[in-house]
Amino acid sequence: MRAEPASARLDTPALLRYALASTGGIIGYTPLLTLLLPLKLTAFAPDARYALLAWCSVAGALAAGFANIAFGWLGDRSVALGGGRRGWMIAGLLATAASFAGIAVAHSGAAIVTAVIAFQVALNMLLAQVSALIAEEVPSTQKNTAAALLTLGAPLAAAASALVVSVAEHEGARLALVAGLMTAGVAPLLFRSPDRIASATSAEPDATHAPLALAVAWTTRLLVQIANSGVGLCLFLYLARVIGSAGDAPAIVARLLVIATMVPVPLALMLGRWSDRVGHRERFLAATAIVATAGLVGMAVLGRGTSIGWIPGGWIGAAACYVVFATGVSIFQALNIGHAMLLLPTSSGAGRSLGVLNLANTLPQVVAPLLALSVTANDFTTLFGVFAALTLAAALLPAFVAAPFSPSRTAPSYRG
Repeated sequence: MRAEPASARLDTPALLRYALASTGGIIGYTPLLTLLLPLKLTAFAPDARYALLAWCSVAGALAAGFANIAFGWLGDRSVALGGGRRGWMIAGLLATAASFAGIAVAHSGAAIVTAVIAFQVALNMLLAQVSALIAEEVPSTQKNTAAALLTLGAPLAAAASALVVSVAEHEGARLALVAGLMTAGVAPLLFRSPDRIASATSAEPDATHAPLALAVAWTTRLLVQIANSGVGLCLFLYLARVIGSAGDAPAIVARLLVIATMVPVPLALMLGRWSDRVGHRERFLAATAIVATAGLVGMAVLGRGTSIGWIPGGWIGAAACYVVFATGVSIFQALNIGHAMLLLPTSSGAGRSLGVLNLANTLPQVVAPLLALSVTANDFTTLFGVFAALTLAAALLPAFVAAPFSPSRTAPSYRG
């Protein structure tokens, strides 16, 4: 692979534009799916409420997965024809804003599910292009640094959610504020492009082994995301049982989630820059998956009141282990997407390929609830043991399915 000249590197403000655009997309869905949609569904009876939430989650995830592939491919076609992706970004912003209006006026169960599907399709019109632009415009020697900056999205989206519910009182105003914050994040990338395109000077990955390496990257992401989605589904129930009467479970969980989104950011930035300098990105990915596994094992053991060495059993240790798990997962996700971008052949568009990779984010939202239902109620030890096995498999899989790598190469290879 041909090395990119040092002058090809993007400066920090340029890298931040990609991170802000991704954050804008995350803000587009986080307040809605975590707060505004559940609030809207409180108008329904409890049984209907939970059924609708499940339908919105599953149907929305499937719509998002296939829309991301479709709009990624359409963006690829636009690039191949001499255009660009930013026109699709504008269309995605406008369509998402329109979908917010549809959600606001939807009152029946069927109308709400339909509106959520339309929202997911519109939002992924935007998100597919942002991911592809990072793959196409960021030099390979900065891919993991750019990917690590994406971890800023979760804490900023959480802050945006708090802002939305505190500043605006009515659903329509809250959704309008979400649209405004989303647009503010995307605009700097929308109206400013780098002077060069990274893929123009990047060589083609090894055609023989890159598909295998990309399949491994997809599979490991799928395994980690199933564990992450499953833990997210049952986290409150798990901690509420462990905390018991020792504290206010909702308040503790709320503070814990804030901490769990903030801790990974500096660590991801440090490891992203480090892996860009030294290569061997798969080793960093394996290490973060092992960290996530350790967090899950700790949650399974400490949640039963059993101590681990000097770590006492109970909710404090269990909460600390969740932070360890969330940190490992967040850094893995960032480094994994940066690694996968290096595996994409420059002869084919990045949008469709990244859309297929994105299925590893959406499919777990369907698989994880089914997996959680397959274990005995409140048997979190078994459930977290299953999730730990998945993250451990993600750490070990590249070692058992490894493509040949020539250490004599002076530039990053398809292995990174």
